[in-house]
Amino acid sequence: MVILKLDNLTKLFGGIVAVSNVNMEVEKKQIVGLIGPNGAGKTTLFNLLTGMYTPTSGTITYGTDDKIVLNNLRPYSVTSVGIARTFQNIRLFKDMTVYDNVRIGFHHNIKCGIIPLILRLPVFYREEENVGNKAMEILKLFNLEDKALELAKNLPYGDQRRLEIARALSTKPKLLLLDEPAAGMNPNETKDLMKLIRWIRDKFDLTIILIEHDMSLVMGICEKIFVLDYGTLIAEGTPEQVQNNPKVIEAYLGGEE
Repeated sequence: MVILKLDNLTKLFGGIVAVSNVNMEVEKKQIVGLIGPNGAGKTTLFNLLTGMYTPTSGTITYGTDDKIVLNNLRPYSVTSVGIARTFQNIRLFKDMTVYDNVRIGFHHNIKCGIIPLILRLPVFYREEENVGNKAMEILKLFNLEDKALELAKNLPYGDQRRLEIARALSTKPKLLLLDEPAAGMNPNETKDLMKLIRWIRDKFDLTIILIEHDMSLVMGICEKIFVLDYGTLIAEGTPEQVQNNPKVIEAYLGGEE
């Protein structure tokens, strides 16, 4: 069952072609890798999917039953339909607590309305208590509950990565985009991350697309891989198919062997 489909997706920056006529289909509950050399257009593609950029041409369609065209949606609207992401450079609210970083994601789903919020009616406090409980549940799942009151900036690097994923999950996504989640991690941390990504997929019933340069992680957990080079999709398939593709070896994987 396809949850994300790109049809001839193109993004131009002046005369520069960042993404060129990309066609992709991602099935529900897959773990998908998006790889390619630096400058291949991977992060630009993520920015198109999340409303940070508007496509020059082509179509982004999301959903399994009710199909939604994402082309002209703003980032907050993309979040509301069930897409969340993390970033290559960690973007936490560093001077807020771990607890507040997660809690802020849940406020997207508060239903009490503006008047109860302004007047501080009982329904507002019930919603706030509910959000707080859910935030702590997420922190417990990520073994961060004992650090709930610490400032995010004081966490070790690996915990900051996990916190960013936890915050993304607090928006209740169905599609999670991870931009280089293993960046800066040592081999043991990367192995733990692989287990975490699989667990997240199964626990939260998610589809996951990740950009990653660590080939051990990509080949170890991805069920399907798309390869970009100079904004063009040059290959797709299983890890084995991609590893043996001459175009991929030439463009990207050759340097990894």
